[in-house]
Amino acid sequence: MVLKTSLTEANRKKFIETVKSWVKNAKFTKEEDWGEKALAYVIKRENKGFFQNFVFETEGELIKDLEERVLASDNVLRHLLVRQ
Repeated sequence: MVLKTSLTEANRKKFIETVKSWVKNAKFTKEEDWGEKALAYVIKRENKGFFQNFVFETEGELIKDLEERVLASDNVLRHLLVRQ
């Protein structure tokens, strides 16, 4: 995920915990905070973003629900969900 830079550190951590709570019955194998980086192009009037990477294992139709919630959030500039 790429989060807005206007979020304070406390709000960003709270939002990340919220996203993790949306992924119920999942085993998180990796969580990486890549920090603030410049974007290749402006997204929603932002030229920088906080990059966060999650790797988790789950089964079922959780992916569709997670996708809808992430899309509805104003804090997320971009996201990418990859199935292995």
